[in-house]
Amino acid sequence: MTDPLPPEATPPLTRRAARDAEPSARTPEPSAHDAASFQAHVRAARSEFESQVAQARDQFEEANERIKTRTGRDLIVAILISLAIGAVLLGSLLFLKWIFVAFALAASILGTIELTRAFQVNGRRVDLIPQLVLGSLIVVSAAVISPWLLWVLVFVSAAILVVWRLVAQMIAKDGRIYGDVLRDVVTSVFLLLYVPFLVSAAVLLLAQPSGEWWVLAFIIVVVATDTGAYASGILFGKHPMAPRISPKKTWEGFAGAVLFSLTAGVLLALFMLGLPWWTGLIFGAVILGTATAGDLGESMLKRDLGIKDMSSWLPGHGGVLDRLDSLLPSSVSALALYFLLSPLAAA
Repeated sequence: MTDPLPPEATPPLTRRAARDAEPSARTPEPSAHDAASFQAHVRAARSEFESQVAQARDQFEEANERIKTRTGRDLIVAILISLAIGAVLLGSLLFLKWIFVAFALAASILGTIELTRAFQVNGRRVDLIPQLVLGSLIVVSAAVISPWLLWVLVFVSAAILVVWRLVAQMIAKDGRIYGDVLRDVVTSVFLLLYVPFLVSAAVLLLAQPSGEWWVLAFIIVVVATDTGAYASGILFGKHPMAPRISPKKTWEGFAGAVLFSLTAGVLLALFMLGLPWWTGLIFGAVILGTATAGDLGESMLKRDLGIKDMSSWLPGHGGVLDRLDSLLPSSVSALALYFLLSPLAAA
């Protein structure tokens, strides 16, 4: 029996034939229709994104315009300026105290110029040059002299302003009546006490041991008071607090100021000043009172002078004094609280 013939051997495939015989694993190239569809999808997504951005911008501008109409301030510009000023203040208090003194001096000079011009437009005669010279001397001296010497300097400066105004009036010989001259004298002394002296209280506080923390603390409480009043007034304000003095201030806003100031006072007492928590309530309440009084007092002063803002030097805020109205009287109360409460930190 013969063996079957073996099958014929299959010749090996060439590399090209093997590649052609294998099923293609490559992704087919997109057609022109697919590319056009993808581009259309990208354009649609881009248009939708731009539409959402534009809608969000319109809503934000509308909300900002409502706030501006209600408060009379440009919120965005006001926030940016506040952040810039806050950064300078914080850096000066923590690292270079002389920068804070320079900042306080600049604020005193600008505030004096603003208030002097406002009084002069109202018909009162205030001598700007002696106000600037004596006011600057008071502010700078507060950084290096004792509190009682500062009081002496303030008293002497006030006497110089009184004599200066009386002599200037005698030289003028314009028939100004006695009542107007007396009003000019009182106005000159008031300006010296309201701007340079109150600014010097903050500089004097800074010169005390650990004074930078107390300056920072009272500024934080004032900012918290303003923030609480502003936010609560915008959200819930319905009942005017003092419509004849400041129509836009409400009791709801004041309630927010109370909450924010007391909370800030307690936190600062515990974690910054090293005081018992209950002293924070005293600190917050006192600063709240002086800040509110300063705010309402400046509003009353501007209403008496017939102006809305002291100037337009700070966009979104008005003038320098429009930002210092709450800080100025609070500096004196903070200085008094320092001497009253700081011994408790060492106890």
